[in-house]
Amino acid sequence: MTIELLDSTSVVDTSQACMRKTVAGPATEVLGRIANLETRLARSAAEIDAAQAVRYKVFVEEMNAQVAPEADRRKRDVDSWDAICDHLLVLDTSIEGDSEEQIVGTYRLLRQDVAARAGGFYSASEFAIGELFSRHPGKRFMELGRSCVLPAYRTKRTVELLWQGNWAYALRHGVDAMFGCGSFPGVIPEEHALALSFLHHNVLAQDDWAVAARPELHRTMDLMPPEAINPKKALSALPPLIKGYMRLGAMVGDGAVVDHAFRTTDVLIVLPISNISGRYLNYYGADAGRFSSTVS
Repeated sequence: MTIELLDSTSVVDTSQACMRKTVAGPATEVLGRIANLETRLARSAAEIDAAQAVRYKVFVEEMNAQVAPEADRRKRDVDSWDAICDHLLVLDTSIEGDSEEQIVGTYRLLRQDVAARAGGFYSASEFAIGELFSRHPGKRFMELGRSCVLPAYRTKRTVELLWQGNWAYALRHGVDAMFGCGSFPGVIPEEHALALSFLHHNVLAQDDWAVAARPELHRTMDLMPPEAINPKKALSALPPLIKGYMRLGAMVGDGAVVDHAFRTTDVLIVLPISNISGRYLNYYGADAGRFSSTVS
């Protein structure tokens, strides 16, 4: 399966396209709430613009990612996929002001049927995901991307709400599997030898779910023999997002990819819905009702 890629470095005016898309359908629904935090889809172009500003603060100002000059001038992390994705938000409703000022975290969601019509998935620039899709022609995939949370809100509560939103959205659209890039800081994979080797030896996607980095970008994750790996230390060395998805039942693809623009080392996370452990299904609710029961 060949996927024609969009230009990830281009800066486009997504406001009109995003407005047309986000006002359609049940985007106004609050997907979950814990105390003063709530999660839902972006409802307007202004909210998407605010989410892009949050991404800029995290990816550029905090992590020193490189963006196009126009994006840098506007202080927004923007790419061509923003116009076709749904944007999941976490808002702190205790902050005075408009909803745009309350956004503290965001996730970008792209369903396979939308991607097929609009030019493909972002992850295809790094991983050979077309081979994965061809083995599962009857399954619906969804890409998760651009996950970020402002430093003051990097808590279990915020992560739970992001997952609650992902889970509710996946159920609504009949998604069978989620995937996306999980990132380690820095462009030297060897600095993460313990964590990458642990993932390679313990949760590598196999058989029908096997997927690998594009050959020209592939960097080995097999940097330490299994007997040299301390599992407890390896788990503590994993980024929280990757650790969280692994606990849910996620697998990783074979090989890492260095993203020089974002100054990260990426691995592909693959999470079939059927792999999600009963413990987490019970916690969030098979109908995604864990936190939505408090929603008016």
